Amino acid sequence: MRTANPALNKKTFEALPRTNDEVMTINGTVNKTAISLVILLVGALYTWKIFTETMSVEAIYPWLIGGFIGGFIVALITIFKKTLAPITTPIYALLEGVALGGLSAWFESIYPGIVVQAVTLTFGVLFALLFAYRSGLIKVTKNFRLGVVAATGGIALVYLISWLMNMFTGAGIGMIHESGIMGIGFSLFVVVIAALNLVLDFDFIETGAEQGAPKYMEWYGAFGLIVTLVWLYIEILRLLSKLRSR
Repeated sequence: MRTANPALNKKTFEALPRTNDEVMTINGTVNKTAISLVILLVGALYTWKIFTETMSVEAIYPWLIGGFIGGFIVALITIFKKTLAPITTPIYALLEGVALGGLSAWFESIYPGIVVQAVTLTFGVLFALLFAYRSGLIKVTKNFRLGVVAATGGIALVYLISWLMNMFTGAGIGMIHESGIMGIGFSLFVVVIAALNLVLDFDFIETGAEQGAPKYMEWYGAFGLIVTLVWLYIEILRLLSKLRSR
């Protein structure tokens, strides 16, 4: 199995011990994902409250940066030490929630109503693709995986180049961040690819359950889904902000 999500790649279930009891199930993964989303929401409400009370980006900046950096570090720990997923996944969800709460509040102050739209679209996409996957409307073939993985890698490369250019020259790839046709088109493409990664995640988790992966992999599966959902939500926010700024 292969997925573009770095948390859920083809080697995830390799060399894991097999047992006849306490194995990974789809329902268990769904429950862990729901718990993680609640924890993420608690973290988001905390920094949202700070921003709405102060209306200051400076007040949430440490939480915003600290949340994303801390989340990245915890994500790496989870990926390389999967047995810690029952502990690190809730921590990751909390840190990402803290960061997303501040980011969302800042966007909301500029474009009122954008957060409700972004959240609705994110979960709408999640459930629509889950239905399409479970009903067989979308089949995860080898070419499908290859296309999504390649597109995701390309997006990551573009973002990396833009970040490096901005760091060393003070100017990134401007057209992908602007509200012109190119910028909106790029964001729409990224949203589509992020959404398709959810399909790969569903297929990957289903395979893990069928193979009898250890119980702690339910938390790891939840972690992988949260990673994709966070990415999808941020990209939808970016797309909506570009549309609203026109």
